Amino acid sequence: MNYKIRLEKFEGPLDLLLYLIKKNDIDICDIPIAVITDQYMEYIEMMKMLDLDVVGDFLVMAATLMQIKSKTLLPPDPLAGVESVDPRQELVDKLKEYEQFKRIAEELKAKELMRQSLFGRLVDEEKLNEIKEDAKEVLFEATLFDLITALSEALKHVGEKQDYQVSQEEFSIEGKIHELLHVLVDEPRLSFKDLLARSRTKTEVVCLFVAVLELVRLKEILVVQQRPFEDIEIVRNVQNATPAF
Repeated sequence: MNYKIRLEKFEGPLDLLLYLIKKNDIDICDIPIAVITDQYMEYIEMMKMLDLDVVGDFLVMAATLMQIKSKTLLPPDPLAGVESVDPRQELVDKLKEYEQFKRIAEELKAKELMRQSLFGRLVDEEKLNEIKEDAKEVLFEATLFDLITALSEALKHVGEKQDYQVSQEEFSIEGKIHELLHVLVDEPRLSFKDLLARSRTKTEVVCLFVAVLELVRLKEILVVQQRPFEDIEIVRNVQNATPAF
């Protein structure tokens, strides 16, 4: 597509591993390395297809996973005795440490947001009511990996659709960006899954996906979930919204 995606903020290799561990409901201390490695490689292939500029950061971890996987497949060394080290242990320690740092960062961010919601006595009552109304619903920000999961599922099904008419319709990322912004003017929320399901070809699916990434990068939209790993919703970022084209 000649459209290189550069993300200013993205999740790294350890984030992907934690995502897969939570998605599969796995004990972090007992990672089925073969399963996780296979799934990790699937996500890398998707990133390569999308030409994401972060792929290189994930390849180093892929090599580490492959090395650990090969060690776990080897029979135990009889000379090592009972004190032999689990080849997964170093990775587990890194994941635990990283998870702790992420949790602390999230707690600090939550405190910052709570502080921003405090007002002095001279407060705009209408603004305060809007904030209280918005606070009734808690939404989770969808990650890059949530989006790739949805894309992967859509690509599996798009080939199943029977198209009996020859279509010369062309799709472009710019066109999908304009289309999304126009639709969001009338509809406050869009189901990402439904949008992908309406796409008739793999080209249209990928163009739509990249358009969403670009709008997220430009802070024009937010991608959220009511619960982790559930359907992704696209909403307009009202704090940064510009008029639709």
